[in-house]
Amino acid sequence: MNKVINILKEKKYLPVDQFINISLYEKNFGYYMKNNPFGKKGDFITSPKISNLFGEMLAVWCVAFWENRGRPNKILLVELGPGDGSLCKDLLNTFKRFKNFYNSLEINLLEISTKLKKIQKNKINNNKVKWIKKINEINYGPVIFLGNEFFDALPIKQIYKKEKLFFEKHVTLSKDKKKIRFLHRKARNNLIKNIKNLNLTSREGTIEYPLEAIKYLKNIAKKINKFDGGLLAIDYGYTTNENRNTLQSVKKHKYTDFFSKPSHSDITSHINFKLFNEILNKNKLDVKKITYQSEFLKKVGILERADILSKRMTFKEKANMFYRLKRLLNPREMGNLFKVIFAQKKDKNFSLGF
Repeated sequence: MNKVINILKEKKYLPVDQFINISLYEKNFGYYMKNNPFGKKGDFITSPKISNLFGEMLAVWCVAFWENRGRPNKILLVELGPGDGSLCKDLLNTFKRFKNFYNSLEINLLEISTKLKKIQKNKINNNKVKWIKKINEINYGPVIFLGNEFFDALPIKQIYKKEKLFFEKHVTLSKDKKKIRFLHRKARNNLIKNIKNLNLTSREGTIEYPLEAIKYLKNIAKKINKFDGGLLAIDYGYTTNENRNTLQSVKKHKYTDFFSKPSHSDITSHINFKLFNEILNKNKLDVKKITYQSEFLKKVGILERADILSKRMTFKEKANMFYRLKRLLNPREMGNLFKVIFAQKKDKNFSLGF
């Protein structure tokens, strides 16, 4: 905490996105740079840690995509923000059952944290897997970009609109220099222009501008348009046209105060899927539709697969598997909160899961 306070003492104030970036990704003390936050012993749990059927379904989807593209001799899978490597490990275990696909496959893991990269390498240990730090390192295709809870962890800007005035949300120190608090400062003209261009200014209240996510989406779209492929992203978010303040901080599986433990707790925001859809379309990609995680997994065949596996299980194993499935599929749990978006080149027609 003192490290973040020391930065604020020097800078006086920071826009929210810079504060998030320092708290999560600062090289020496950022949350993702020094922690393994995944799983029961960490701060939150993701779908691959709940059930390996999640990864198995994504693997089946990838193989079907490859078949739709005419079984090319080479296919590249890029996982965006691979966490502790659990999803990649599950994907590889399933891919090995599809020999021709597996022989054509290379996997790139986009990871900037040396701590997490070390954990991933220990877990995966497969010469088909390489690590990259930037999208522009990709130089062939077709390429499938896969992001599970990637975009929610990218820094966002927040702008508050009242009547016709716009204020960018910053963070600063209290008078005694011991606590962090929010501060609204008049928004710069080019920032107002950018959010107006994205049609985010029609309503009053908090406007979230996912600047980093937009950069990623544009770079991903360039690679897909150049080499063919697609983007499959799964994240929590909303599809309604509204302004929301969705910033949240989590520690030990519980919501915590945004400023209580910067660089010691996770900070995320919900994805504006309607905005993602518009950005991908503007960048010459076709988005079939945005669906719920439950609907996507069911259409790919998760219930049928669970039924097959259950025939070889004890009652206890079966109960455990279906309890985990419920967490993934129940509308009141992850089933409807998590959405799935898929984008591909405009002249293509793959639609499994949608």
